[in-house]
Amino acid sequence: MSKKSMKENMQSFGLSKALGLLLEEPDKSIPKMMKWVDRFDRNDTVVRQRAAVRSIIDDPENHWNHLIKSLWKDIDADVRQTIFTNFIINTAVIGGQRQEKAKEEHQCNIPWAILMDPTSSCNLGCTGCWATEYGDKLSMDYDTLDSIIKQGKELGTYMFIYSGGEPLVRKKDIIKLCEAHDDCMFLAFTNGTLIDETFADEMLRVKNFVPAISIEGFEEETDGRRGKGTYQKVIRAMEILKKKKLLFGASCCYTSKNTDVIGSEEFFDYLIDLGCKFAWFFTYMPVGVGAPTDLLAEAHQREYMYRQIRLFRESKPIFTMDFWNDAEYVNGCIAGGRRYLHINAGGDIEPCAFIHYSDSNIHERTLLEAYQSPLFMQYHDNQPFNDNMLRPCPLLDNSGRLAEMVQKSGAHSTDMTKPEDVNNLCAKCKGACDNWTPVADRLWAESQAAK
Repeated sequence: MSKKSMKENMQSFGLSKALGLLLEEPDKSIPKMMKWVDRFDRNDTVVRQRAAVRSIIDDPENHWNHLIKSLWKDIDADVRQTIFTNFIINTAVIGGQRQEKAKEEHQCNIPWAILMDPTSSCNLGCTGCWATEYGDKLSMDYDTLDSIIKQGKELGTYMFIYSGGEPLVRKKDIIKLCEAHDDCMFLAFTNGTLIDETFADEMLRVKNFVPAISIEGFEEETDGRRGKGTYQKVIRAMEILKKKKLLFGASCCYTSKNTDVIGSEEFFDYLIDLGCKFAWFFTYMPVGVGAPTDLLAEAHQREYMYRQIRLFRESKPIFTMDFWNDAEYVNGCIAGGRRYLHINAGGDIEPCAFIHYSDSNIHERTLLEAYQSPLFMQYHDNQPFNDNMLRPCPLLDNSGRLAEMVQKSGAHSTDMTKPEDVNNLCAKCKGACDNWTPVADRLWAESQAAK
């Protein structure tokens, strides 16, 4: 059951008292808080994370030390308290312990996070976005979304992420789910254009919702892919969130057209000035029958992002994640439930947001049944897909591996308008894979030599 056990309740009580220290000044509260986390993480579920945080807080000049302390200055105290409580206690410690237990018991992947689409509807029509084809055709009702969260918590998942479509088309239901599951963290990949003062006030009220706002660079790059006037709406949304002292970040897709801008120091500094505390980076994927392939980043551009993100990670007060190039820190591909999975607006349970194939639907199977399905077990049994962790993806980095798993599992295309043959999808990515392979091998050899 998703109700906490006596042991988990004791952990929650102790850690909640510790996190009450967050009301103090950060120089006093953070070291005390870390001692409490050490005490309650007896199984060393987050031992590496603890060590990393401790090395940061012990160095007053560290840029990430500045980032952590900025959460006291820039983020509402009650929001900060809720996010730390839900993220550290439930998502990391209690959730992590449940996940490990469930993995051992069921012999399958159990995810840290579930990405799900409340709707395929969107108020924009961005170039290369598969949701543009679906329009208003697909959605999951409130009860289904609620059931997914309940099932996830039973197995240890307390982190839920929304995508779409544009998830904020379902503002009311999203806020209602935040209220119903106040022990969870919720994040949304959003175009940001529907964020207004009223919704920001709702975020302040529930305290456990964080947006990652899509931005393609500056005005020319953002409007070029997302439509004229979008950039100014994005900036306005960030201004509102910053004024309300709410936590938010950016979601950046780098393509052949905007990589030089996305990876520039000017852009990183601009995100920090806007108030972003984190940024997710994704490379463009040509998913969907009509998706253009000329937007695929070239190998030298992907290497540029690899180097720039690592450079600024050592110097800028913003937390960055590269969905592909950071695979070396998580031992390869995280999809297929190993760390996360995707449920589309039609209820199809997919290994990844970029892998539109499934053999399970949430309206017909439980989450656990999906995790044990042939497709997800193909992921479980074959991860990592390469010994070179800079080639993590079974589609973009290991030509033919995805087709092999889909065919062995009997999974089908989940595209509701134009089902895409998996061999054709893999063929679209083969050139990028072939070009990236020697670059990735060189970078991986450099990385290993530096250790």
